[in-house]
Amino acid sequence: MLLLDDGDRILLLQDSDLGLDPVLHWWVTPGGGVDPGETDAEAAVRELVEETGLVVAEEDLVGPVLERPVVHGYSDKVVDQTEVFFLVRVPAFEVDTSGHTEEEQRTLVELRWWSLDAVAGTADDVWPRDLAAMLALAEEPHRWAGGAVAAPPVEESVVPE
Repeated sequence: MLLLDDGDRILLLQDSDLGLDPVLHWWVTPGGGVDPGETDAEAAVRELVEETGLVVAEEDLVGPVLERPVVHGYSDKVVDQTEVFFLVRVPAFEVDTSGHTEEEQRTLVELRWWSLDAVAGTADDVWPRDLAAMLALAEEPHRWAGGAVAAPPVEESVVPE
């Protein structure tokens, strides 16, 4: 989910892999898996509530703007999935993390609203790595109006190959 506030800041969560020594960290957009029987849009709405406390309607979602196959490698598993990105613009709000799972409570270190310049200039790992391109794409609805743009497969892992 590309969640932007009215100051054009994007919400990112800092995640970690506790199975590595030293523990590695990276920033991610809010989101998660699609439950059986859910559409991508229904999952996006549910995940926003769980991860941020923000309640939106499906019609508040812009897109989907991008779909991409991705492999995430962690110390305990490899996740091969297709990610679908929507955009939501909202007034700035205080994020509520009370809906985080036990695992998220252990691994999520911080959350922060980032300016787009700060994201572009950080040395920290940010997933998706092509976040700036995704945000630019969200501003070009003629490119995805007929369906999400299909991006090439990527790997974003903490475990070396």
